[in-house]
Amino acid sequence: MALHKLQVDDFYDDSYKLIAIHCRVEDYRLAYLLNKHLELKLERKDADIDFKYLESSYSIFEWDNETEYVMWNLISNVCKKEEDSLHSSGTLFNETEKVLKTFHLIPEYKKVDYFIKISDEIQNVDENLILNKLKAIPQIITSYTVDPLQIRSKDHLIF
Repeated sequence: MALHKLQVDDFYDDSYKLIAIHCRVEDYRLAYLLNKHLELKLERKDADIDFKYLESSYSIFEWDNETEYVMWNLISNVCKKEEDSLHSSGTLFNETEKVLKTFHLIPEYKKVDYFIKISDEIQNVDENLILNKLKAIPQIITSYTVDPLQIRSKDHLIF
């Protein structure tokens, strides 16, 4: 009997482009600006990207451009969550205080606020044109391309 082994890399699809965005506006506002300036139709998905083991969730906007065979995703890289922290003040009673913890979808890029993931089957998306349009948006501080193969936590981008 023959034994067949499957490698995890066999299922990984790296046919997408990844653009990092530094921007301080809310996710819905950025989606609106991208729709306006890049002529997209991004819509918020019903369910966020939820990682139970990280206890964090990240907002995601999506548009499937079926005429050009391109899937656009705007993903938040930052999740801020309030947690209780036990604080000992030297008295008889311990006090709990709220602490704001920050989680990142891609920990290697902690300063990035959002990612645009462009999955195009026929490689017809011009990254330089997109970057030039993004840099023309005044609310975006900066944007640049990221090589998905250099990211250790690229599995977080499978959805």
